[in-house]
Amino acid sequence: MVPITKPASSTTKAVQEVRHLAMPIVAMGVIIAILYFGRVFFITAMAAVTIAFILEPFVGLLMRLRLPRSVASFVVCTMALLFLYVIAMGAYSQLTNLYADLPRYGQTIADIVDGVQQRLQNLEAQTFKMLVPTRQRQEEEERQKLAAKKSRSSKAQAPAPVAPPSGTATQPQRSPIEDYITARLSSFYQILLMASFVPFLVYFMLSWRDHINRSFLQLFQGEARVVAARSLQGIAEMVRAFVVGNFLLGLLLAMLSSLMFWKIGLPYPLLVGPLSGLMSLVPYIGLPLALIPPLFAALSPNAVTVYALVVVSVSLLHLFALNLLYPKLVGSRVHLNPLVVTFSLMLWGFLWDAPGLLLAIPLTAGLKAVCDNVKELRPIGKFLGD
Repeated sequence: MVPITKPASSTTKAVQEVRHLAMPIVAMGVIIAILYFGRVFFITAMAAVTIAFILEPFVGLLMRLRLPRSVASFVVCTMALLFLYVIAMGAYSQLTNLYADLPRYGQTIADIVDGVQQRLQNLEAQTFKMLVPTRQRQEEEERQKLAAKKSRSSKAQAPAPVAPPSGTATQPQRSPIEDYITARLSSFYQILLMASFVPFLVYFMLSWRDHINRSFLQLFQGEARVVAARSLQGIAEMVRAFVVGNFLLGLLLAMLSSLMFWKIGLPYPLLVGPLSGLMSLVPYIGLPLALIPPLFAALSPNAVTVYALVVVSVSLLHLFALNLLYPKLVGSRVHLNPLVVTFSLMLWGFLWDAPGLLLAIPLTAGLKAVCDNVKELRPIGKFLGD
């Protein structure tokens, strides 16, 4: 006897549809929460992956000289640490000199602010004379004089402040910087702790790269393994093109900026030049960020010609790098449309702050590489593409 199946009611179908739509939303919310609350861990891991992609070509070069991968990775990591040590010592010497000149910079900033305030007051006074009739202006001046007399008389009649008892000691007020450091001391400790793992992560990622790739592909079977291999290769190509290209472009911009600022006569060109060149690589807001360090350094000469030369030179270098060097060094492998790039910068900037802005494009490009190789996700890849 064949059992008779009853058709599902409309309520059951609606519940199933709602459950089918709710599961991806809940999963996405859980993933976003994990990325947000575990941002220190994920930023550390992504920073190690980024550095490993930058150093991988040098490891391959040493392997062509018949060196084992472990030895080549150790040599490259050691040279990278020495390179960072030399840069840190140079930056420390420049920062020491800058710290000694901070009072002079502060006085220059105060003079500029006072000059701007004086000009605004003069402009306000001229506007007041032009718009307000003479009689109303005289009445306004008389009211101001009466108000000034009342304030002086009230100050003269005010009781003297009561001195605190001799037994109570006044607590010194802390500066806002000290309050900020104290409030975020635990966060700084976490950042330093995670940063100490970066050299070891980079070394193991370089020395165990082949083993990690083979072990990862063993997790899949049949056609899924082919898809995983293609996705992994696509992610590696996109991220390598973006990371290595931006690293070379940033290095070139740092050298050119330092040379330009030295020719202009700007103080601390070896510190201001690399900062300006690297900040120029930040998407969308790279130009205003690149102008901040040289304009601050230009406060020492405090000349209009120096300010104009800084703005013109940084703008021309930024436009040259963005329109000519960026397409050639980074290439056309990162196929992302501008709308997706903007939303990815907003999302990763919200989740991971400043590091999220730097990692937004390679993360989104890696996601697109996965979507392009998985048949069910290809419509999402087309949506992300240009």
